[in-house]
Amino acid sequence: MLYGGIEAGGTKIVCALGSSPADVRAETRIPTTTPEETLGKIITFFQQQASPIAALGIGAFGPLSPDPAAPDYGFITTTPKPGWANVDVAGTIGRALGVPVGFDTDVNVAALGEARWGAAQGLTTFLYLTVGTGIGGGGLSNGRLMHGLLHPEMGHILLPHDRQSDPFPGICPYHGDCLEGMASGPAMRARWGEAAETLPVDHPAWALEAHYLALACVNFICTLSPQRIILGGGVMNQSQLFPLIRQEAQSLLNGYVQAPAILQHIDAYIVPPALAGRAGVLGAFALAEQVAGESPLQS
Repeated sequence: MLYGGIEAGGTKIVCALGSSPADVRAETRIPTTTPEETLGKIITFFQQQASPIAALGIGAFGPLSPDPAAPDYGFITTTPKPGWANVDVAGTIGRALGVPVGFDTDVNVAALGEARWGAAQGLTTFLYLTVGTGIGGGGLSNGRLMHGLLHPEMGHILLPHDRQSDPFPGICPYHGDCLEGMASGPAMRARWGEAAETLPVDHPAWALEAHYLALACVNFICTLSPQRIILGGGVMNQSQLFPLIRQEAQSLLNGYVQAPAILQHIDAYIVPPALAGRAGVLGAFALAEQVAGESPLQS
C-alpha cells in the first residue's frame, strides 16, 4: 500500500507519498501561510499524484485535538500562530481526498517514525524530545502513542532555576522560565545575542543548555521510566551536547535509578534520532499505516 504523509510545521509543510524510508515516491515542501492557501496546496499535491493512497497521516504543530472521539478531532486548536486557531486540518484534507486520516502532534508522529524504522525499534516505552524553535515531546507508552487529557506538553515543564547564577528570565509568554523558555533556539538567541548554531563549541552556552536538558531528562526518567530518550531538533545538531547531557543526567540522578542502561550504557540511552530530519514525514507514513490497519505497531 502507498500512504500519504504530512509533517505540518509552523513555517513549512512537508508532504510525501510512499510507504517507508526506502520507498518515497514523491515529496514537496509548502510554506505555511494562511490555512486556505496552505491546505489547498496540500490537497492539490496529493490529487496530482498518479498513484492513489490508502490512508493519510498528519503530524502537526499545536496545540491540537488528537482524540478521534472528540468533536474537534483533527483541529489545530489554541495555537498562537495567526489565523490557524480552530482550523479543521484533518477533516478538510480527508474529505477532499476521500481517505481515512490519522492526526497527531508532530513530535508524537516523529516518535512513531523512530519506533517503526529508527532509534526506538523494539521498544514499547520511550520519549522523543525536539529542541528547536520550540521544545516538544512525545513518544510511546506500553506500545501506544502518549495521549490523555490532550497530548504531552513536555516543553512546558518547570525546572529548578537558580536566578543568582542564571538571571535570564526565560522567553515563554505563558511560563517565563519553563524548559522551552530557557532552552529552545529562540531562548538561546535571546540569552546570548546570536543564534545557537553560530556559537563556538567551547562557548559556556552549551554547558548551560546541557544542564537544563539534563534536568528535563531526569524528570522524565523519574516519572515515565522510558527505555530510551531520543533528542532531536535543530539545537541538537551539536555533537558536543550529547556527552554533556549524558554526564549531567547521571550526576543529577546520583545513582538513584539502578538501571544498566543509565549506569553503564548512557551513550545508547540518550541518543539522536536515527531518521534525523526525516522522522516527522516518515512517522506520518507509520501513522497512516495504523489508520489502514497495516502497521506492525500497536494503534
